[in-house]
Order: sequence, then structure tokens, then C-alpha cells
Amino acid sequence: MSADHSQPMNPRQTTPPFVLFAFVASILIGLATNSRLDAGSPIYVGQKTSTKVPIETIDHDSWNKLLATYVDLNGMVDYRAWKANVADRAALEQYLNTLSAANAAARAPKSVKLAFWINAYNAVTVHGILREYPTSSIRNHTAKLFGYNIWKDLQLYVGGHPYSLETIEHKLLRKMNEPRIHFAIVCASVGCPRLLNEAYVPAKLNEQLEANAKDFFSRKRNFQHDVSAGQFRLSEILDWFGEDFGDDQASQLKSIANWLPNPAAQNAAMHHSVRVVFIDYNWNLNSR
Repeated sequence: MSADHSQPMNPRQTTPPFVLFAFVASILIGLATNSRLDAGSPIYVGQKTSTKVPIETIDHDSWNKLLATYVDLNGMVDYRAWKANVADRAALEQYLNTLSAANAAARAPKSVKLAFWINAYNAVTVHGILREYPTSSIRNHTAKLFGYNIWKDLQLYVGGHPYSLETIEHKLLRKMNEPRIHFAIVCASVGCPRLLNEAYVPAKLNEQLEANAKDFFSRKRNFQHDVSAGQFRLSEILDWFGEDFGDDQASQLKSIANWLPNPAAQNAAMHHSVRVVFIDYNWNLNSR
């Protein structure tokens, strides 16, 4: 469900060198002022340990309790209260230490690895936001050219190796061929799927992923069906990661059909009888 939003470049349009230099300098200064003093250096969480335990033995109960305490049914997080509670911030750090002991390279059932890495992604993200809070958006901490980028520089040790959020998402989770991860991993933004207020566990992973996929499309910020116009308005998640749902738009729509909120939308998706446009992503913090 990809679309090319770029504008063609006019080869006859030139910019004086001194203007270009000033423009680039202003961007770099702006990025620098929005970055932390430790900008650009990796920030490690968890612990670098030689201890490795089977990934299926990792207990997610402490993460489950934290989510139940600070996350509501809509996936909104009480970051203020969480940051103020020293014991629960320590509990999150201890959970990350628990994840660090997993032998991620060992063979394990797909459901075990999916649950582990979804929980890891979400826990590291919450940790990263608590580190910055108060903040209005994760995008305040994602410098593009230089400086601290939470998706690249915040790294969780697992089995002695560091994994960034970017690596967990693109190199691990997306490689497992489970598109419903896009309705489970949460980048601390209103435009994201809801942060489930319970930990993902292998025994009921399919049920949890299915429930969150249906919840995602039930919300107008992610899906709208204009019957008279023959149009779907979809979250940009389906634009950015459309290839994970199928090779072309027709197959992608069929992939999401069963998660749509009513028979009319499901039928339109199955028969590819709608135009697709994308809803601008809301990067505001998912705080309550």
C-alpha cells in the first residue's frame, strides 16, 4: 500500500552556495539543540552478561504487572506517575535485566520469540520515554543527521549482544513473517496501535495479536470507510509496511479484511473495490 509522496526536482533550479551552507547549518544547529548532551552515543539498557537461559523460560510477569498499573484499555500510559514511582522504574529496569539473560540465538518456537521481542520492543520504548519525560513526542528524540536517536541509540543487551529498537523491529520481528506485529509494537505515539495493558505470552499470543489487530481498525484514527466515495482512509502504518501484508494493494487489502469493523468494509477490501488514501500519522505522546 505504498505511495510516492516525493516531488520531482527541477534541474534548472539552483541555489547559491552561501545560501545552501546557511540552510544546512541552521538544520544542524536545530538538531543539536533538540538532542541530549550525550547525543549520538549508544545508551545501553539491561545488562551485558555471559549468562544465557532458554528464551522460553523468561518470565514476563513483572512487565505484565507494570502494564496493568500504568496503561489503560486504550493503550494510553501514565508516564508521569510511572516516572514518579522509584520502585516501579526499578522494576522496569529489572525486567530489562531479565530479558538480557535470554539466549536469543537458540532455537525456540515462533510464538515464544514473537512474544519475547514484542515485549522487549515495548519495554525498551517505555524505558526510553521515561528517561526523557516530560516530553511531547518520541520524535523529539529521533535526530536524523546526528545526535541521539532513540530508535538507533537506545540498545538492549540480550545474550551479550546489543539490539536497538530499529534492529528488533526490522531485523528480527519483521523477518518472522507475522504482519500483526505492526498492531502490537508501539512507538509511544497516539498514531500507534494501542499498547496492550498486559504482556504478550506464547500461550495466548495468537488471541492477543488478533484482538489488537481488530482494535486497531476499530479506531477512526487508523481506519475510515467512506462508502459513498468508495474510499478507505488507512493509517500510514499500512503505507510504510504494506509489503508485509502482500505484494500489491489487492492482496494487502485481502490480508486486513477480517480485521475490519463491519461486513461492508470487509467486502470492499476482499474485492478491492475502494481507493486508498493514508491518514497523517499522529506523533503526539500516548500519555494520559
